[in-house]
Amino acid sequence: MASFALTLHIPSVVSVRNTKLGRSVSDGPEGGRNWSGLAKLSEKSKSRRGYGLVCKAELSELAPVVSAGYGVLLLGGGLFAYSKSGSKGSLFGGLTGSVLMASAYFLTKSPETRVLGDIIGLGSAFLFASVFGVRLASSRKPVPSGPLLLLSIAILSFFVMAYMHDSLPAIPIPDPLPLS
Repeated sequence: MASFALTLHIPSVVSVRNTKLGRSVSDGPEGGRNWSGLAKLSEKSKSRRGYGLVCKAELSELAPVVSAGYGVLLLGGGLFAYSKSGSKGSLFGGLTGSVLMASAYFLTKSPETRVLGDIIGLGSAFLFASVFGVRLASSRKPVPSGPLLLLSIAILSFFVMAYMHDSLPAIPIPDPLPLS
């Protein structure tokens, strides 16, 4: 199964391939560099493929967290708008969004229903992106519709990628050439 990886390349005094993250080269007592332990470290690092900070979480593992966070944000926004201006439409929208995202949350936690949860998350993010886009176009006020539109588009793109990751078959990728 393919995984989504985020790699952050961190420059160092010594090349990143020969150092362990968090270990630095320090000045020794004689004023020179203290290179102790780097020979063992370079041998150990040749066996590792990745270097730097790497996130090896799959999209299917992140989908419940994203749906729960977006649902809480929609509910909080609807309650805030209702308390501030008495907008029943915002309250209904916030409740509807939180229910949809809660169902996406519970469906994406199970491997058997993960694709259905991705579809519900994708559909509700599309619905709210449309609502915030129409609201932005009609009111011409950038706040709060503009940031919520951008957030909904980001959530929509996340669920599109999660759906494609969970529904399409995995394609085997050959290992790259050894580093030696």
